[in-house]
Amino acid sequence: MSLSTLLALLALLAVLAAVVTHGRLWQIPDRHNPWAPLRIDEVPSWLTRYKLARLDDAPAACLTALAQATMRFTPVADRVVGPGCGFENAVRIERTSVQVGEPFTLSCPAAVSLALWERHALQPAATSILGSNVRRIEHYGSFACRNVYWREGGRRSQHATADALDVAGFVLEDGRRIMVAAHWRADDERAAFLRSIHGQACGFFDSVFGPEYNAAHADHLHLDRGPYRVCR
Repeated sequence: MSLSTLLALLALLAVLAAVVTHGRLWQIPDRHNPWAPLRIDEVPSWLTRYKLARLDDAPAACLTALAQATMRFTPVADRVVGPGCGFENAVRIERTSVQVGEPFTLSCPAAVSLALWERHALQPAATSILGSNVRRIEHYGSFACRNVYWREGGRRSQHATADALDVAGFVLEDGRRIMVAAHWRADDERAAFLRSIHGQACGFFDSVFGPEYNAAHADHLHLDRGPYRVCR
C-alpha cells in the first residue's frame, strides 16, 4: 500500500470517528482535514505530504497554494526541449521569501515544497541555531536537460523536468555565509544548521541528497519532487 493511500485511509477513519450522535461533524482543523487545501502558513501535519502529492495532478490548485507564499514568481508556458526534457506547470522564480540571485525555473509542486521548507524549517533553524535569519539562498540552478550525474547514458535527472533545485549555501542577515562545501563537517553550529535543514527537507521533498550521499553532492543539497523517496 502506498503512503498516499495509507494516509487517505487514515484520514477517512479520522472523519468517521468525528461523527457525533446527531449526525453532525465536529469542526476538523484544516491541517487535519484531507480535503482542505494546503496552506503555506499552516504548521505541517501528518497530512502535509498527502496534500503535496495531490498538487502533482492539480495545476490550478498548485498555483493557488503557491500564491500564498512570500515568493515573486511568474508562471511559464509548458515546454519540451528534448526526449524526457521539459516541464509542465512551472514557474520562474525571481525571489522566494529571501533573495535567490539568479532566477530559476521550478515546477509548481517543487516550488510549493520550497516555500514550505523555507517557512517551517530553514528560517526557524537559522534563528534557533545561528541566531540570525537567512537573507539569501545561493544555488547551482534547477532546470537542465541532462541525465543523472551528467552521464551520456542512464535515466534523466529530476533537473530535466524542473523538479529539482541544488542549494549551495546561505547568506544570513548578519552577513555570515554558510556553505555546504565548507561547513557541512565543521564542528560547530554551522554544521548543525545544515544537517537540521537537510533532515527537515525530507518532510517536504521526495528526494534529498547531501554530502553524506556521495561525492557528487559534496557541495550542495539536492532537493527534488520526484518518483523516489530517498533521504541521504
